[in-house]
Amino acid sequence: MRVVDTTRTRPVPPEPEPGPRRGLAARVSLGRVFAPVPSEFLTIASTALLLTGFGLVMVLSATSATAEDAGGGPYDAVLKQAVFAALGIPIMFLASRMPLTFWKRIAWPALILATLFQMLVFVPGLGVSANGNRNWISIAGVQAQPSEFLKITLAVWLGFILYRKRTLLADWRHVFIPAVPVAVAVIATVMAGHDLGTVLILVLILLAALFFSGVKLRVFILPAILAAGAVAYFAISSPDRMRRFMSFLNEDCLADYYGDCYQPLHGIWGLAGGGVFGLGLGNSKEKYSWLPAAANDYIFAIVGEELGLIGCIVVLLLFALFAVGAFHIVRKTDDPFVRITAGAITIWIVGQALLNIGVVLRLLPVFGVPLPFMSQGGTSLVSVLLACGVLLSFARSLPARGGHAPAVPPARGRIAR
Repeated sequence: MRVVDTTRTRPVPPEPEPGPRRGLAARVSLGRVFAPVPSEFLTIASTALLLTGFGLVMVLSATSATAEDAGGGPYDAVLKQAVFAALGIPIMFLASRMPLTFWKRIAWPALILATLFQMLVFVPGLGVSANGNRNWISIAGVQAQPSEFLKITLAVWLGFILYRKRTLLADWRHVFIPAVPVAVAVIATVMAGHDLGTVLILVLILLAALFFSGVKLRVFILPAILAAGAVAYFAISSPDRMRRFMSFLNEDCLADYYGDCYQPLHGIWGLAGGGVFGLGLGNSKEKYSWLPAAANDYIFAIVGEELGLIGCIVVLLLFALFAVGAFHIVRKTDDPFVRITAGAITIWIVGQALLNIGVVLRLLPVFGVPLPFMSQGGTSLVSVLLACGVLLSFARSLPARGGHAPAVPPARGRIAR
């Protein structure tokens, strides 16, 4: 019998430990979950949250005294606004997870539904008129402004249409059809309710979309002239709006103190009374029924009175930071749909903020547009936060630095001998 020397037999190598491979898989999975988001995402999300929180504080300060004097609770207005903020912020982050194909797919249905929603203001029993405008609906005691959703849906729809026609925009007929007729029809539903401020913002969205689509200047000029003419006619055709516009040009506004100059004068006095450091949070004098719409269109005057020039500069810096993050998306993207839609949304939000502040400073006539994120109004807040969610979704689609995704480290293994 042959004897085998087991001491010379080559030992079988042990099985590799599963621990390191599980560790690598865990690291890769965690890297995907906690992958760094673009700086534009962080900039837009943080400024939106800061402005929303700032707005809640100022709404509480502007409404608590008068609400209690009217027999209500001092926190009624801010709690109602907080409910819409609690609804809008999750919507913003949910929208940020949607792919670009989702926004392109819902462009037509969203605009149609928003337009039908806007038409409810003309239904007897639902539509509500205020200050000569019929642009609200009331359902079970809750008021909403449907035209706010036309802003975001029109921006997305224009981005989709102009993206589909991007190779044909040298021809003015493809620029106008169907973008301009459909946009005019949508704007007409708001114009019928005599809301000049919202009409102006919708026209601004249309012009911004055409600009960021890259149409030739000669093609862009005609819609701009038509839009300016329509807004001018809309203003002149209403005696109330024309009177307010003439009061803006009135050099001796004190002579009409109890007329159309009452609100602009108290807005300016509120800003002037705050000085550099303000009277202190909650110490406004104008909010005691002196300044109409203190928590709505003129909330910036309360900011200036209570927090002074420093508070106003903080608000302006936050909007400037928001604009920087949004315009970075426009500059970095390779997708025309993202560039057009993001540009239109940014011009809408930042432009509306500048219009509101210009009215408070009496640099512009009274348009009746709220300050985004900050003015009291749940529909406006939800609409703006939804628009921020669209921008955040676009920020996620930006190419990574260097033009490629970061490389995944190779798996560890035994070195072959």
